[in-house]
Amino acid sequence: MMESGVPYCSTCGEPVGFVSGGEEKEVFVACHGCGYPLCKACLEDEMRDGRTSCLRCDEPYRHVLDKAHEDPDDVGETAPIEDHTSMHQGNRFHARSTSSFSAVGSEILSESGNPVWKDRVQSWKEKKKSTKKAPKKAEKAEIPVEQQQFDEKELTDTREPLSRVIPISKNKLTPYRAIIILRLIILGLFFHYRITNPVHSAYGLWLTSIICEIWFAFSWVLDQFPKWCPINREAYIDRLAARYERDGDGSALAAVDFFVSTVDPLKEPPLITANTVLSILSVDYPVDKVSCYVSDDGAAMLTFEALAETAEFARKWVPFCKKFSIEPRAPEFYFSQRIDYLKDKVQPSFVKERRAMKRDYEEYKVRINALVAKAQKTPDEGWIMQDGTSWPGNNTRDHPGMIQVFLGQTGAHDIDGNELPRLVYVSREKRPGYPHHKKAGAMNALVRVSAILTNAPFILNLDCDHYVNNSKAVREGMCFLMDPAVGKDVCYVQFPQRFDGIDKSDRYANRNIVFFDVNMKGLDGIQGPVYVGTGCMFNRQALYGYGPPSLPALPKSSFCSWCCGCCCCCSGPKEEKKSENEIYRESRREDLNAAIFNLHEISNYDEYERSMLISKMSFEKTFGLSSVFIESTLMENGGVPESANPSTLIKEAIHVISCGYEEKTEWGKEIGWIYGSVTEDILSGFKMHCRGWRSIYCMPTRPAFKGSAPINLSDRLHQVLRWALGSVEIFLSRHCPLWYGYGGGRLKWLQRLAYINTIVYPFTSLPLIAYCSLPAICLLTGKFIIPTLSNMASVYFLGLFLSIIVTSVLELRWSGIGIEDWWRNEQFWVIGGVSAHLFAVFQGILKMIAGLDTNFTVTAKASDDGDFGELYVFKWTTVLIPPTTILVLNLVGVVAGFSDALNSGYEAWGPLFGKVFFSMWVIMHLYPFLKGLMGRQNRTPTIVILWSVLLASVFSLLWVKIDPFISNTEGQESKGCLDFDC
Repeated sequence: MMESGVPYCSTCGEPVGFVSGGEEKEVFVACHGCGYPLCKACLEDEMRDGRTSCLRCDEPYRHVLDKAHEDPDDVGETAPIEDHTSMHQGNRFHARSTSSFSAVGSEILSESGNPVWKDRVQSWKEKKKSTKKAPKKAEKAEIPVEQQQFDEKELTDTREPLSRVIPISKNKLTPYRAIIILRLIILGLFFHYRITNPVHSAYGLWLTSIICEIWFAFSWVLDQFPKWCPINREAYIDRLAARYERDGDGSALAAVDFFVSTVDPLKEPPLITANTVLSILSVDYPVDKVSCYVSDDGAAMLTFEALAETAEFARKWVPFCKKFSIEPRAPEFYFSQRIDYLKDKVQPSFVKERRAMKRDYEEYKVRINALVAKAQKTPDEGWIMQDGTSWPGNNTRDHPGMIQVFLGQTGAHDIDGNELPRLVYVSREKRPGYPHHKKAGAMNALVRVSAILTNAPFILNLDCDHYVNNSKAVREGMCFLMDPAVGKDVCYVQFPQRFDGIDKSDRYANRNIVFFDVNMKGLDGIQGPVYVGTGCMFNRQALYGYGPPSLPALPKSSFCSWCCGCCCCCSGPKEEKKSENEIYRESRREDLNAAIFNLHEISNYDEYERSMLISKMSFEKTFGLSSVFIESTLMENGGVPESANPSTLIKEAIHVISCGYEEKTEWGKEIGWIYGSVTEDILSGFKMHCRGWRSIYCMPTRPAFKGSAPINLSDRLHQVLRWALGSVEIFLSRHCPLWYGYGGGRLKWLQRLAYINTIVYPFTSLPLIAYCSLPAICLLTGKFIIPTLSNMASVYFLGLFLSIIVTSVLELRWSGIGIEDWWRNEQFWVIGGVSAHLFAVFQGILKMIAGLDTNFTVTAKASDDGDFGELYVFKWTTVLIPPTTILVLNLVGVVAGFSDALNSGYEAWGPLFGKVFFSMWVIMHLYPFLKGLMGRQNRTPTIVILWSVLLASVFSLLWVKIDPFISNTEGQESKGCLDFDC
């Protein structure tokens, strides 16, 4: 029986087993030097083949076998699980069912009933044994030395790890950590000086600055310390192929279900979605292991028809991509590349076939454009399909569920007669009165549909505008998910986001280089990167709320007592019953952040106890009323359940996307994509990490996926507003990392700091706006937030300034990013903080208190053509008012400050320097915003100027009238002078 915590053999994937160690059994250890996981059977084969030392540390195995031979009955492998609910536990692969949806087991097990991988390894070893039994002279004559070395290398590759961690050099990391600690000390001394030396003449300004600076220091700690132990990773796709793919044998790679989500084809062009689908269908991966599910949450016939055209074009495009190994495999972006497309191409027919394919693609684009043009105006009677029937989705808010399998089920092949990956169109049912939860609800519907039809053990989700840029990206991810030493506890592999169509200077930090190349590497060294919504490969079991295999197993005695207590069959006293329940809760799940169920503990019980456990866990209340779907959730390695009837699978898939299916279940609460925030990605990843899973950050040399990003100012701020609003919603919910998920103790503290930072950063907008307004106020009033500096105070200020610079330089050094990317990130932190983040805070608070869902709409006002023409498009939005006002105030303040200094004489120039430096710091950070307002021809909409001048004038008049920062003593002295006529 499977025991929790037993490592898996690096060669065959089976548990290593146990060896007697007195009264209790101990886990079998092949190498005491490094603990390299190897079962006894594979160890004996190693010894027979002449390899007497560990592959990892080179320590001899001999002492282990001597101990094993003393008592051979005490060493053995774990027994396989026979129950269908946890079949194929030892295999980390999955074979997708054929077009009839029924052939599952035939691809997973061999004729002998053993796992395919195990039989294949055994056949290699037998081949080696037969070679060794032959006489040495004959062996040399039959097999060349080069062939022997090649076979030895292949067998070694199957035992080597599929990935490795590359630590950051100590020469780079040690100074970085030292300066962080030094900066903390300097911060403490700085705040001691600032608090103990108030400015009585401008007490309000001083107090405001102190509060802002304390909050900035807190935000810096939240952002800095999760980057304490950054790492890099490297994947070995050649070893993956050597282990799971051999010539003459079927591929044992795990299947992958791709999810693509779209809503409105008029805002998300069908051609872009089609390119994403085409890039998925042509990935470098076994076609029988790839399925693509497209979610059309707008139920648009345009999307349906465009997908039908795409399926037809894929019959030509997919074989072309694989024949010539082109990159990227999205035709729009491949044909638009400004590179030498003949580089590395040696086949004479390439030029001719490329020209023909480009012509076919242009004809395909014309057909798609014709569909888009036809869809611009909806007919009064609604859309009519080609067979004359009305389109079911004419009412986008009231329509039935729709599923159409375009490729895969009917045996569709490409023009060369080869099988194509499966392509499925899905539009979930929508009815008035039922919540749909936007993207999160659509993704959960795809999880259930894919579980019914293909049930691949891994899921990769992409936005409709993110295409596969690296055809081997799936293999890169599989190097982590299918690695026996790493993948067992990995909930997802996150790839960085990369973008096309961004101007070279990246004026508004659209690439997010600092986040993806610095922060995410830091998180990878703790418990893993956060989920960012796209370009992510999931372990399906993690989405179901199951815990990782490393979770502690439930003691059988505790389970039996619990079941007996629940069934009122236990006659013990109440105190003892309560104590046993407490032991159960402590050993398993202590609060809602824990896993719903651990599949590995099911093997500890017989058939009756298993049925009792499943009954007690209330699977129907958790997953919904679908026996086929529930059975699929218990298949850890995927595959369609054998009990499923192929003729009813589509009907069952329609059932699981009905609008009422999720009622009174755990969907969106504990399983699947979590509801309650517009940024469901952060929330869903947070729940998985709370259950004890870890995630992996994979950065291939060639970017795995590429997408498009809004490059004009208004759209960029609107995007940031949506992200910040989601963070505020999480902060105001029960899932807030400040108080959620402490019971299980599975979320590491630095990881929690990172999640806290993701939900509190919008609130930085409040002190940031106040702090950016202080320079203008100081220049207009002649006051300042800092008293006359002493020598020691100057040292504190200089030390803090230098520590900030050195920290940034050392961070650039170990991360490898450029100084321009770092500066753009700093600038947009201020721009977004004083605009979008501020509106997100107020919108989130209004939504919680009054239930008001305020939307800040964006409407176009002007545009320009040419390269990066969208960069200069200006769209009016209220988000632009606060930063414009701050910019105008600081510019006016600088002018007023110099004017006052000119009138006051030489003594006023010294204090002016600090105030102007402070104000110029604000203006420099807002400079990209100023360029965005001016546009290409320095044009600013009148509405912006009117609002800004009006607000600046009002604040100035109020200041002259009230002047709140002048102390009472000054006023009394001034009044006294007037009385004595002095």
